[in-house]
Amino acid sequence: QVQLVESGGGLVQAGGSLRLSCAASGRTFSSYTMGWFRQAPGKEREFVAAISWSGGSTYYAGSVKGRFTISRDNAKNTVYLQMNSPNPEDTAVYSCAAEYLGLATSDSEEYNYWGQGTQVTVSS
Repeated sequence: QVQLVESGGGLVQAGGSLRLSCAASGRTFSSYTMGWFRQAPGKEREFVAAISWSGGSTYYAGSVKGRFTISRDNAKNTVYLQMNSPNPEDTAVYSCAAEYLGLATSDSEEYNYWGQGTQVTVSS
């Protein structure tokens, strides 16, 4: 069992930066591939980024590639999403998810555990 708690959301101006964190419980965090997803009002949940359990592989949605960076610190049981140059279209609830020994994938059905989410609002 893995429990995930996101933090770091808030209001940011377009072109600024924001770093989201996702803290995981449990002693086997390093065995989980981690992903970030987001859901805007009235829209379906969409993939943002993923990082393999080893940290050696990352995968990004085209809409955020080059602006957002996913990373992890297995010693701290934490995965991060660095958001640079966000724009109003990035406004959403951001959630992290965990997949046991999986590949870095955009398929939300592959993830076994989910956090509650943190709101990110980008003002123009």
